[in-house]
Amino acid sequence: MNDAPLITDHDAIVVGAGFAGLYALHKLRDVLGLNVRVFEAGDGVGGMWFWNRYPGARCDIESLHYSYSFSDKLQDEWNWSEKYAGQPEILAYLEHVADRFDLRPNIVFGRRVTSAVRDEEDLVWRVGIDDFEGEVYLTGKWSHDGVVFHGKKVGVIGTGSRGIQAITEIAKKAGYLTVFQRTPNYATRLGNAPSNPDRVAPINLDTRRFVKSLKTPVGALSEMCCFGAGSVIGRAPPGLR
Repeated sequence: MNDAPLITDHDAIVVGAGFAGLYALHKLRDVLGLNVRVFEAGDGVGGMWFWNRYPGARCDIESLHYSYSFSDKLQDEWNWSEKYAGQPEILAYLEHVADRFDLRPNIVFGRRVTSAVRDEEDLVWRVGIDDFEGEVYLTGKWSHDGVVFHGKKVGVIGTGSRGIQAITEIAKKAGYLTVFQRTPNYATRLGNAPSNPDRVAPINLDTRRFVKSLKTPVGALSEMCCFGAGSVIGRAPPGLR
């Protein structure tokens, strides 16, 4: 936990310091001039990319598009090493953003918001694993020290994007791997490769032209919410009401 003062009255509270949370903080504080506090359960920025450290974790859209577009200078100074960046590089990018825009002073780490949710009785998932005596790991809360799979019998539940990424890596090490799948998903070959500067430059130019076309408050709001992985609590600023 950091030492950011816990002032009780804020214009906005942001829950989570991932992609959406960091941008919300920048937009609300630096652009709209509001008093903002971010609460993050983890010990650092990154959101899902702080927690998701399972084998094979990477973005499943191109790195160029899995990044911020609000700053041309930020785009120019950051060079992705791969077409589809892995978790360590994405986390490094978000840490760079937090430092570059001095966002950390407004973030309280090690704090989980528990009371700003709607209570809907019995709308919960109940998973029967009480009798299982082995190790259980969640991709969303992966051990930062890594997991040893060599020679073990491993079961993976689900074949969404995380499941597919983890399965391909765990299968290389596990003694025996079983996948439990309810609904098959369609997935294409990733085709990952080192980033090509000659290809990146025109894509960045097109992205800037598109962002500059977002002139209305609605367009600005859609840019802020494009990642969808964060919550903002507070009074709506002028122009966005």
